[in-house]
Amino acid sequence: MANIKLGKLKKRNAGDVIFDIIIAITLIFLVVVTVYPFWNTIAISFNEGLDSVKGGVKLWPRKFTWQNYKVLFVDDRLFKAFTISVTRTVLQTVFSVFCTSMLAYALSRKEFVIRKPLTAILVISMYVNAGLIPSYMLIKKLGMLNSYAVYIVPCLVDIFNFILVRTYINGLPDSFVESARIDGANEFTIFLRIIMPLIVPSIAMISLFVAVGAWNSWFDTYLYCSGKVNLHSLQYKLMEFLQSSQNQSSSAADANAMAVAASAGASTSMVTPISIRASITMIATVPILIVYPFVQKYFVVGMTIGGVKE
Repeated sequence: MANIKLGKLKKRNAGDVIFDIIIAITLIFLVVVTVYPFWNTIAISFNEGLDSVKGGVKLWPRKFTWQNYKVLFVDDRLFKAFTISVTRTVLQTVFSVFCTSMLAYALSRKEFVIRKPLTAILVISMYVNAGLIPSYMLIKKLGMLNSYAVYIVPCLVDIFNFILVRTYINGLPDSFVESARIDGANEFTIFLRIIMPLIVPSIAMISLFVAVGAWNSWFDTYLYCSGKVNLHSLQYKLMEFLQSSQNQSSSAADANAMAVAASAGASTSMVTPISIRASITMIATVPILIVYPFVQKYFVVGMTIGGVKE
């Protein structure tokens, strides 16, 4: 009897080991598939431009150089654009999170009699909008063309983030608000001192959403601020730089000629669209990668609690 049980135990353990191996292989494969493109982009960004045209750069730069990044940062306008993107990201995140959270609190109060119609209007606007031309005309009528305000004002409230924060607030006990009112606190004090500290995970989550969107945005600069160089964002400048680099090598014949020159031992200090594209990707990605680990735990909690309504 003991031998039978031991045989079953061994058989079960062997099955578990095989299952664990399959899971480990699957996860390793997913990690490789996810990490390799990013690592390959890093390698290309540090590889000489003409050498990158020949292909074959995998995990490590074949001919290491800083030239790709030097070309991008040699222009002072890039630093100005970087400043615009940083200040825009910070201000847009702060104002958008504050206004969205305040609106979510107001429309989560049961005593606010028109909260359901207003919420319905806001949700409908998330699916149906006027379009590009009316939006441009509205910005023009408001006098925000070629002004810094166009980066902040149209983004004060995000409907998707509003829904997440309102759902999170609805999950809080009403006794917090009621006890604060008994103590004489007004609605704004309740929002700042009671509600805001309790919805930190939700705030961190939508802050990440807003910050990533603001940092990566360039189309609004193209539409509303293309005529004012001092307001160009980093992403818009990088897009312009990439386009100009691609124009320098717009045909396959040019690419082949550069590859032949590189293989012949010619000077390889020249950058190419491939190397510039990789460098631009790194510049645009690294700041978000630095910020994300600090808000990851709040992001997970916010998505789990704020995304479910019992």
